[in-house]
Amino acid sequence: MLLALDVGNTNITMGVFEGEDFKGIYRMTTKLPRTSDEFGLLIVDLIKQAGAGPADIDDVIIASVVPNIMYSLTSGIIKYFNCVPIEVKSGIKTGLKIATANPKELGADRIVDAVAAIKMYGGPVIVVDFGTATTFDLVSEDGTFVSAVTSPGIRTSAEAMFKGAAKLPEVEIKKPDTILAKDTITSMQAGLFYGWLGQTEYIIRKIKQESGYLDAKVIATGGLGKLFAKESTEIDIYNPTLTLYGLKFVYERCRG
Repeated sequence: MLLALDVGNTNITMGVFEGEDFKGIYRMTTKLPRTSDEFGLLIVDLIKQAGAGPADIDDVIIASVVPNIMYSLTSGIIKYFNCVPIEVKSGIKTGLKIATANPKELGADRIVDAVAAIKMYGGPVIVVDFGTATTFDLVSEDGTFVSAVTSPGIRTSAEAMFKGAAKLPEVEIKKPDTILAKDTITSMQAGLFYGWLGQTEYIIRKIKQESGYLDAKVIATGGLGKLFAKESTEIDIYNPTLTLYGLKFVYERCRG
């Protein structure tokens, strides 16, 4: 079995693969400080839900955008799973050509998302990841990572509004029944949802226009991706497991 970990700013998402299929997908918060033993024991307990134990895990691969937890996380994996995890970083074989000004700056999550998108859907393709930041990445038909757009995530923007305006309450991020809001909560929901929907669609159209890839497929992923994929005429597919599959594909290339 393969254990794939996507270490994001908010959550660590873990996928246990047996062959081509998932045995289970699990999440834990990133921001809590943990020792190597805490990481190791927590991961062992979570994968038990998939009917797996440390001895069943043949390899581990990690994509991380949070450097300061990696020592404890990798140490816990080495101790409890008896294997050194593969980390997606500069120099690893991905099959992706990166045409940005400084390829080393590109986040591991964006690399594996692009690998999965081009393998699963072909190119040209635009990947929109609704995470702590909302990212828009363009990959050409020959597997070249062409360009990247980064904006604050919707939850990040919402939290800034809650904290910066004393009288505004914290609200659930969802589509309100109408944009013609008549109270504070629905007015905030309307601003967040429709403001983000408009931004998303504008950026996608602008990327297509300036790149010339007018027929590029648009794949959404990330926690809130489903909410916007349902409403947007610009998003073609929502795939919540894109990053985990990207990790699997990178692993296969490295071990192949």
